[in-house]
Amino acid sequence: MRTIRRTFWLLLALLTALWLLAEPQLLQTAGFGALRQAMLQYSGVVAIACMSVAMVLALRPRWPERRLGGLDKMYRLHKWLGIAALVVSLAHWLWSEGPKWAVGLGWMARPARGARAALENPVAQVLASLRGAAEGLGEWAFYAAMLLIVLALVTAFPYRLFHRTHRLLPAAYLVLVFHSVVLTRFGYWTSPLGVVLALLMAAGTYAAAVSLLGRVGWGRRVRGRIASLRYYPGVKALETEIDVPQGWPGHRPGQFAFATSEASEGAHPYTIASAWNDEARRIRFVTKELGDHTGRLRQTLKVGQPVTIEGPYGCFDFDDGRPRQIWIGGGIGITPFIAGMKHLALRRQADPEGARLPLVDLFHTTTDYDETALAKLTADAEAAQVRLHLLVDARDGLLTGERIRAAVPDWREASFWFCGPAGFGESLRRNFAAQGLPVGERFHQELFAMR
Repeated sequence: MRTIRRTFWLLLALLTALWLLAEPQLLQTAGFGALRQAMLQYSGVVAIACMSVAMVLALRPRWPERRLGGLDKMYRLHKWLGIAALVVSLAHWLWSEGPKWAVGLGWMARPARGARAALENPVAQVLASLRGAAEGLGEWAFYAAMLLIVLALVTAFPYRLFHRTHRLLPAAYLVLVFHSVVLTRFGYWTSPLGVVLALLMAAGTYAAAVSLLGRVGWGRRVRGRIASLRYYPGVKALETEIDVPQGWPGHRPGQFAFATSEASEGAHPYTIASAWNDEARRIRFVTKELGDHTGRLRQTLKVGQPVTIEGPYGCFDFDDGRPRQIWIGGGIGITPFIAGMKHLALRRQADPEGARLPLVDLFHTTTDYDETALAKLTADAEAAQVRLHLLVDARDGLLTGERIRAAVPDWREASFWFCGPAGFGESLRRNFAAQGLPVGERFHQELFAMR
């Protein structure tokens, strides 16, 4: 979280600094009209830049994943940038329309307009001739983009509809790029701000084209086939094993993938609940019934059905080099730890001494109970030589930082890996921070929310 938070604010600070360099006479601006024009330019620059970076992140690029802490963190940054674009674009629209309303209501006098200076640069002349079209199209694209961003933020909006409507956002973005190119102050383009803005919009335009063509993640897609299905009624979870005979590069424990079983639903992200065996070439997902799509999987999925798998993604892979680790899985958040235990078990088979393997305590807290599922979890822990602490809420009470510290006396030497409800994770993070744990370095939390 710290990395993406820093990246977000650094981007806004950089854009602001570059804009101030491009406006050396800003502090000498006199009159409301000049201030309005300056704010229109600043808000427009920030909005299109945020949208451009968000468009690039939507491609799920490989190169920034490790730097930003995984695709789950990248999607959180994507969300923040979308919200920033929403807020700043709204301010941009108010700076544009507000004074007109004020003049219409008689709250302020219509500002006097002097004659426009003659344009000698032929490029500036072309852009000026497109001004009317850019303003009209940009206004409608603004309305469309704002509606689509708001729908994306409303988690109650069904995923299948979100998948369809969100694919329209790149088209609105391309219109807003045209709007920005035409209406951005011409003098900016020869400044560092113009260079950065041009690069961002070029990258965003490429990303929008890839998205509109349906090619996001294309190079990481493989075809698989469902090998087995098993339902655990006590925890309302479906275990799906998929054969991926060709193309899958393997994955690290704790990573996730996008799976597409219905084209109309689009790709859904699922944590991989298995270690990779290059001979068996099989992936397992454990999916809890949490929404309209996952609630229907038990009826829609069939053995032998083809499935498209895209990935692997994520950096929640327990690879921090620390010999002591504490894993915490809340509810369906146990899935990356199942993969982690299976990976440890394979490594122990290859190296029975396990001298270089971490010592792990796994805490699993759950509100639901399924005897078969928990028996498999216990067997996985024994094979991996992981000490399992199983807490059923109604029977054992809630898991707290105090209970973890009591069960693991050497917790100060450990790194923490948490997957589960976000609020629960943040509560534990604050609790251990108050006890002196350097949580920024040693508390790893997967942000498994792609909207």
